[in-house]
Amino acid sequence: MNTKITLAIQKSGRLNEGTIDLLYRCGIKILNGNNHLKAVAEGFPMEVLLLRDDDIPQYVADGVADIGILGYNEVIEKGKDISIVRKLGFSRCRLSIAVPRDVNYTGKEWLSGKRIATSYPEILKSFLAENSLQAEIHSISGSVEITPGIGMADAIFEIVSSGGTLLSNNLKEVDVIINSEAVLVANKNLCESKVDLLKKLEFRIEAVRKAQRNKYILLNAPKNKLNEIINLIPGMKSPTILPLAIDGWCSVHSVVNEEDFWEVIGKLKEAGAEGILVVPIEKMVI
Repeated sequence: MNTKITLAIQKSGRLNEGTIDLLYRCGIKILNGNNHLKAVAEGFPMEVLLLRDDDIPQYVADGVADIGILGYNEVIEKGKDISIVRKLGFSRCRLSIAVPRDVNYTGKEWLSGKRIATSYPEILKSFLAENSLQAEIHSISGSVEITPGIGMADAIFEIVSSGGTLLSNNLKEVDVIINSEAVLVANKNLCESKVDLLKKLEFRIEAVRKAQRNKYILLNAPKNKLNEIINLIPGMKSPTILPLAIDGWCSVHSVVNEEDFWEVIGKLKEAGAEGILVVPIEKMVI
């Protein structure tokens, strides 16, 4: 019987969409997942459980799921004995303190003696203890942002993405406590065959992530400026250089990190590069 690995993912929402997209880019398609709690995967020996994100740590810790993809914030909140394998770079958000817009927030000390509503009581409890603060925690499962407006709380501790929900509830973000993103987690007692499958999945994920962080660049360069241009785009080992039909010119192919992209493009133009083309990379294996 062929070994399969069981992956737990969020059943709906932005995290689900990001996870499905990542798996698709890794050559893995989820079948029969709509309105079901269990699905099969095409392109990899995997079964998929579609769950509430806050249930995923328990399923992975108990071994019902071998691995999971969920927000780092839920891993910390639940505190289960599981391994964080790697960060995945999507569904970024932050857990922050927010207060009514007319409040003069003077710093963390302002929270002392206040009522704070949150759906992440354990993280908040740790934060208060680390800062030697005493506050009343109101644990709420949803609609945390309305609590200051109805007199239930003085402040909230909640996930913030764009900040639009805070604005619509007349709140302002005053302290970022934890930055979060999607992470891949695993049960600590996987058998050898499942560890091998996890490594193969990690290899695919890394190829996709590298491709997302880099761009393929093609340009025409005068031969007398070639060394200067090569120093700007060294590539993974070295750039590919091909002669052009026009005497004294070459075509240069390389890879540029997305973070350095605009700065590098400007310097290439200054160095005499022409006909610069930038192309997305589908996969990148080094």
